[in-house]
Amino acid sequence: MKKSILFTVLFITGILSLWAQRGLPPDAKTRSVLVTKYAQHLDFLPPMVKLLKVPDGWQVKVAASGLGRPRMLYPGPNGVLYITRRDGGDVLMLRDADGDHQFEELVTVVYDFKGVHGITAKDGWMYLCNNNELRRYKMLPDGRLEKTGETLINDLPDGGQHPNRTIDFGPDGMLYISVGTLCNDCKESDKETASMLQVDPNTWKRTLFASGLRNTIGFDWHPTTKELWGIDNGGDGKGNRWPPEEVNHIVKGGVYGYPFAYGKREVDDSREDPAGDTKEEWVKNTVASTLELPAHMAPIGFKFFGNAANIPADYAEDGLVCWHGSWNRSKPVGFKVQRIRFQNGVAVGAEDFLTGFLTPGFPLLKRKARFGRPAGVTITPQGTVYISDDANGVIYAITQKTVDSSISKAGK
Repeated sequence: MKKSILFTVLFITGILSLWAQRGLPPDAKTRSVLVTKYAQHLDFLPPMVKLLKVPDGWQVKVAASGLGRPRMLYPGPNGVLYITRRDGGDVLMLRDADGDHQFEELVTVVYDFKGVHGITAKDGWMYLCNNNELRRYKMLPDGRLEKTGETLINDLPDGGQHPNRTIDFGPDGMLYISVGTLCNDCKESDKETASMLQVDPNTWKRTLFASGLRNTIGFDWHPTTKELWGIDNGGDGKGNRWPPEEVNHIVKGGVYGYPFAYGKREVDDSREDPAGDTKEEWVKNTVASTLELPAHMAPIGFKFFGNAANIPADYAEDGLVCWHGSWNRSKPVGFKVQRIRFQNGVAVGAEDFLTGFLTPGFPLLKRKARFGRPAGVTITPQGTVYISDDANGVIYAITQKTVDSSISKAGK
């Protein structure tokens, strides 16, 4: 009898211990709905640029095409634009020698970096990363890079479902690396996943800056407040309209809710409780999003206009986000670039900046079509906005009309 009682006590203790580690299952019954609906792909043709719309006073043109799957962008001096191609494992350098916002020269400056995605530069070095490795290359006077790079970090978390690491130096001189979650909706065992990492360039040692960020590919610093902002991808398989895409003010030590909550501390009822706590109590200590935008639009690149020349004065504190486009919604959304409006250093709304990629398509099949998926964005000091389309291999240049007019007159 004593052995039986002892076994029962040990069994119950084991179950309680397991719950303490993994958390209790959700109380309420939930239903997961996975909607899969892709917009029909259309190959790009030059006349299609006429379908694109930009705000009054702006114009859009093709700066380069036939580039495969260009992703992140970084502007260099003397009309240079660098492009990472994750699928090709290389980095391209394009040059616009005459300033007409169309590239005449293309050179491959890195060709052996599998999965390369994030890109930035500082003090004569170009920094590149893939899902688990950070390298730097010495920049040469003609814009090319030395052939042999230096590996600075080689043990970032594995990429999993979200291998698209992005990097940039902050106003504090530190390097920041965004690390997405390994899967769609999982509680990670590695604290460095679903996070923003901060790296000291003197030692290349890293610390956890912020966590609970499911996949914040696009981030940048507000030009006035110097505060960090990012656009986070919400989870899939939770319905057409939830969870939202988030605009977050990212602060040191901030916990942003994933995987137990989204948006303004909206609890995900389908999730188990965290170990030793309830979701409702746990999220009280998280940072709520500042602005929520429609679900499944899939944010990629994000950049502030800052002190760029030749832009309207009221754009300076605003940013641009590329919406890659949905696959997990019954009616496709995204496939455009939007302006995120800021007031007094805080995100307050969004409005369209570049649209037209999503077309009516084939009404009889009730399926829309798209001829582009915006991915990367950069804004040059001269005020030219470059957008990459990684579905059709196109780079678009968006400028104020008065700028191009002065270039045309100068050319004459």
